[in-house]
Amino acid sequence: MSPMRMERVALVAPLESRREMLTEVARSAAVELDLPYEPGTGPEEIDRAADAAVVHGSVAALVGWSPTQKLSSLQEALEPHGASAVPLKRPRGVQPPTLLTGDEPARKQTPVLSRLLVDTYTTVPYADLDPARIAGVAYVVMFGMMFGDAGQGALLVVAGLLLRFLPRLQRFRRTWLFITGAGVAAVFFGFLYGEFFGPTGVLPVLWLDPLEEPIPLLVAALVLGAVLLAGSYVLGTINRVREGGWGYALYARSGLAGALLFAAIGLVAWGLLAAEPVILVVAAVVALLALVLMFIGLFAESGGGATGGLQASVELVDSVVQLGSNLVSFTRLAAFGLTHAALMMVVWQATTALWAPDWRAVAAVVVFIIGNALTFALEGLVAGIQALRLEYYELFSRIFQDEGRRFRPWNPDTGTSTPETGTGTGTGTGTGTPSLSPAERHLP
Repeated sequence: MSPMRMERVALVAPLESRREMLTEVARSAAVELDLPYEPGTGPEEIDRAADAAVVHGSVAALVGWSPTQKLSSLQEALEPHGASAVPLKRPRGVQPPTLLTGDEPARKQTPVLSRLLVDTYTTVPYADLDPARIAGVAYVVMFGMMFGDAGQGALLVVAGLLLRFLPRLQRFRRTWLFITGAGVAAVFFGFLYGEFFGPTGVLPVLWLDPLEEPIPLLVAALVLGAVLLAGSYVLGTINRVREGGWGYALYARSGLAGALLFAAIGLVAWGLLAAEPVILVVAAVVALLALVLMFIGLFAESGGGATGGLQASVELVDSVVQLGSNLVSFTRLAAFGLTHAALMMVVWQATTALWAPDWRAVAAVVVFIIGNALTFALEGLVAGIQALRLEYYELFSRIFQDEGRRFRPWNPDTGTSTPETGTGTGTGTGTGTPSLSPAERHLP
């Protein structure tokens, strides 16, 4: 789940070999160069980068970032030219770029929508964990709870398998596992609800009928939401530790302080259900500790003073209200599950009302097919959007606090075919402005 480890490197070569060094760097696509201009894509980019190098006597150097696991092979490629990639101490206040394992060419089968769930929200900061696969699982579970129908879910599974195996659909192949997973989740909840293209009676109710028992379904949605929120607090706390240490995590709303407040809510629910006053006392103590820690963190962020205290107090109240609203927001899992079941009930009742052993049977079949098609399209869209909303506003808002920047390897066209690119044409990307430390500007 961690981004690939990055090294700050200096590319050093004899002055007369700097173009050969840069050609090897371009072929490797293993370095993001810090250049004082926006890089291009043509072969002339090699000469531009060579002219931008820091020159000291007979030595030329450039700095950038490189994945640690690619550094040794890069050094081997540079050695015949008398050049090398030298690891440097990371400059303070500079965040390394992020390269995720799913971005590697060898990982092309990574479910693209699972990756996009995170990428459309933010670029994972270098210090943070990448929750893409966990987010994908959470998404399909929430989708299945709202789209619980074994028949319609089976159609999604078939669609996913067609994407996987039909050559004509190869361009969409990376989505097959995600779509199939959503279909499997819908089938699972369809069995629990006894829904197969509606309440047709084909399947028995294994757990509950949404229309007959809406309250248990609502409670189940809240429990699932509590589990997902707890997971987001765990990931958020880990990320706060990785970003700023335990001190930062202790006072953060998305760190230990927020997690303690959420735990206090759980203790209150437990104490009320079990009628245990001791648990309620413990919950009150935990909540008070969480609020104190959170206020200290907010007060420090605001800059202190009377104005800072007022701002921290308002934000503290907002945090408590927001936590409660985030938990209640998961009731939409039950609400849209009920909506799906109600629409399919209407379709089934219309079908049975029309059914007769004559020409009306054809009309009943048409109503059944069209009703299922419309419900499939409408509820599939609604469930997909609502699951995405819960991911972004309730979960990701706790996991991420900052935005990272993606690793952009410098690999312009070198004019020759390479194993990395096959055609010698690179992306020509890189950072637009240099971020050299004082020590790096005076490389010997």
